[in-house]
Amino acid sequence: TQQKSCALHYFPALGSRFCLPRADTGRPWSDDPEAFLREGGVSLRSATIEKIEPSADTAVDDVVVTDGVAAPRGFMVAMKKRKLAKVAFQIYRDYLLKLWSDTSTEQRELIRSGRLRKSAANMVTLLEEELAAFDGMPDGDLTEERRKKVQARRTLLDACQEVALSSKTIPQNDSSISDLNANASAEEPSDMIKKAKKKPKRSVLRGAIMGGVVALWVFSGNYLFTSIFTLMTVLGQLEYYRMVMNTGIFPARKISVVGACSMFVTALAAPNLHQICLPTFALFAMTWFLTMKREVSTISEIATTFTGMFYLGYIPSFWVRVRQFGVREQTRLAPLAAPVLDLIGRKVSALPAWVPASVPLPITQGAIVIFWTWLSIAFADVGAYFAGRNFGKTKLGSLSVGSALGETSPNKTVEGVIGGCTISAALSTLGAWIMRWPWWYVTGPIYGVSVALLGLVGDLTASMLKRDAGLKDFGDLIPDHGGIMDRVDSYIFNAPFCWLVVSFVLPTLSRISRGGALKLFV
Repeated sequence: TQQKSCALHYFPALGSRFCLPRADTGRPWSDDPEAFLREGGVSLRSATIEKIEPSADTAVDDVVVTDGVAAPRGFMVAMKKRKLAKVAFQIYRDYLLKLWSDTSTEQRELIRSGRLRKSAANMVTLLEEELAAFDGMPDGDLTEERRKKVQARRTLLDACQEVALSSKTIPQNDSSISDLNANASAEEPSDMIKKAKKKPKRSVLRGAIMGGVVALWVFSGNYLFTSIFTLMTVLGQLEYYRMVMNTGIFPARKISVVGACSMFVTALAAPNLHQICLPTFALFAMTWFLTMKREVSTISEIATTFTGMFYLGYIPSFWVRVRQFGVREQTRLAPLAAPVLDLIGRKVSALPAWVPASVPLPITQGAIVIFWTWLSIAFADVGAYFAGRNFGKTKLGSLSVGSALGETSPNKTVEGVIGGCTISAALSTLGAWIMRWPWWYVTGPIYGVSVALLGLVGDLTASMLKRDAGLKDFGDLIPDHGGIMDRVDSYIFNAPFCWLVVSFVLPTLSRISRGGALKLFV
């Protein structure tokens, strides 16, 4: 199995043997996979690869050539996965550190000083206009009372100018939330048109890629599903509190982030205690406001703290409870999915014994429901966009004249909402049929319209928050898509509704459809 110019090498980490030309026959290959390309890579210009025939106790990988360097196929796949994971970790860490810096105590002081400086500058402008009118009057026309008023204004003007000059300003290179504001007035109309034309192509491509990644995430298992959800919650919480801070309100950031994350972990590990997390951390937050802050907290600070834990912690954590619901039942697509599931099963069986089976598995009934629910919500947004763009004539705000509905999202139309509900109802009906829901031809459309309307409420809620804070997007993590909050706003209010359906509505309808209506009501 070995020639003079070739040697058999074994990497325990890869669990395979392969044969490559040796650059230095007197020097063994490194057992470190990362050192393989660095120390043992051989250019194929002056060497040939000898392939070893597999035997009963020898597994041989095909040799792959990358940039003139030979390496086993399994090794290259492992390296690519490691590189991808490293890039994802780097992006997450950089964005997390940026958000943490933007919500730090130092940043709060800068925001306070900036708002104070802006108010002082506005006051200076107003006082200068008033004094200019008095300066044009002869001294004989000024009464003693007016002279006192003029002098008081001059004194106030000097004080405001001193405040405006002495207050701290946010550095130019600071990555503050002000960078997220879309200054439409500073852009030429032609540039905005060009951006509007280019954006959809990139957005559709990135959206499709994100959709595939999300599908893998949904079926990844309870532990991994909850872990990624918790990591996303940290970013979403910090985006929310950065937005709140931009309005001059400073909530309890750390307690809220920890409380929101605990709700996801509790929903996985102790679902029966899930409901107690919100009041528990509300108590912790109030204790902090009373004992740790030097000044009396405002109603806005307390309210935004509770809202962050409720809106971005408690409500979406119901997706974790849905994910654990039921053992996977046979759907109508089971024959088509069987080869894929068998492949996953073989991969799982090769994992080390210490890895719990619940990390990659099981694919629960709740996971399938989440997949079809999220698919319906996503395509409801797509359907609403195209229907509104092609047929939209009636503004959504016209349904409630004088309300905030029109100002919150002035571009949304009734036709767009109908289009989104139609697409969502069609996909949910297909999913209900595949999952064998009772009376799928009724429950499917009702469920689809419901999740589309709840998604609309979530979208409008996020738009209302951004409009009040003067923002276009919550963040800039995903190009053309904004931050985490911009992507998940339509899914937040659907979480408890989905949990209610799979936990109570569907089981009740199943018992009724099997003839158990009398037992149900007796």
